Amino acid sequence: MPALLLGLAVLAACGAPNHHLIHPHERPTEVITWSADFARNDLLVHVEGARPPGPGPFPAVIVHPEGGTRAVEMDGVIWDLAQHGYVGLAVDYERYRDGRWQPSLFAWRSASDVTPSLDVTRAYPEIDQHHIGLLGFSQGGVLSLLIAADAPDRTSAVVSYYPVTDFPRWFALERPSLLRRWANEIVRWYFRRESGAATEAEFEEVLRRASPYYAAASIRAPTLLVHGEDDATAPLSESERMRESLAATGTPVEPLVIGGGAHIFNFREPEQATIAWNATTAWFDRYLRPSALATTAGVEADKER
Repeated sequence: MPALLLGLAVLAACGAPNHHLIHPHERPTEVITWSADFARNDLLVHVEGARPPGPGPFPAVIVHPEGGTRAVEMDGVIWDLAQHGYVGLAVDYERYRDGRWQPSLFAWRSASDVTPSLDVTRAYPEIDQHHIGLLGFSQGGVLSLLIAADAPDRTSAVVSYYPVTDFPRWFALERPSLLRRWANEIVRWYFRRESGAATEAEFEEVLRRASPYYAAASIRAPTLLVHGEDDATAPLSESERMRESLAATGTPVEPLVIGGGAHIFNFREPEQATIAWNATTAWFDRYLRPSALATTAGVEADKER
């Protein structure tokens, strides 16, 4: 119930996200779609897939939605990716608890939990295993970075939108209002419950393992960090510190700061969303489809002549 109250408060303050804001509302006729479930131990990975016509192989982008959002709500995003020449795989996770499958906040509770979404791609021969990208929003952005750290040889590019990269630091931040302090306590209680930690020390360790900032040295995939300038939920400093840490290890990393952007801006403000999405597809084109990018650049150069 407290988590539900928090969610309602956030929606009241920001408005409900529209996941089709700039993405297709209906499946484009040429796009092939499917759904599937894959189980590993006590973790269930649900997949919503979309791809261009033809046998491939195509580069792929695994899409992780924001917290509390299911894979099916990313349909517009993966349809858009398919129109750009990618296999789009939106995924969500459930864990078997108390005799039933339940949505899992900590899909990455153990080391074996981190890469199932990557393993799923091997079920599809139309996917080019040498060109796989990760795209995530909020909690999904966190998970995308963690996967890139755990499987650096299987990840070719990452785009992470407004992630919390250091949970211990984030929970310790000063909250200027009573409402935000109350919300922080509820979120921390919810995280503690979902983590399954038996002690406070164990919970702190779970939070550290769930924080990409501490795994930055293992990330080698070129990373684009997209963040709203006015994000009050996950402050811009979360991406700034992550960028500094990645740059220190030599990982190609770029920030994209969206002026006036709040949390989940790309599902609420179309102009801001368009800027971010154009940068997202350009990033994936650069690292997952370099030959296509070179061809496009050549065509544009010919036009200028």
